[in-house]
Amino acid sequence: MERDPSNTEHDFPRGIGKPAQRALLAAGYQRLQDLTSATEQDLLKLHGFGPKALRILRETLAAQGKNFKS
Repeated sequence: MERDPSNTEHDFPRGIGKPAQRALLAAGYQRLQDLTSATEQDLLKLHGFGPKALRILRETLAAQGKNFKS
């Protein structure tokens, strides 16, 4: 079975949407762990990234015991 090539370069949840994924990748964030060095405001400044993606990522990080930078 072939792997989905769109999911090989990051581990972001699918629910955040393609524009948000592209915005994160373009800003240099490759993994969920990378987002712990960013503030919520940093992410909201990215073109294509909005409140829904922020909420989903916040919940995903929290489930792993992690948070965005304060």
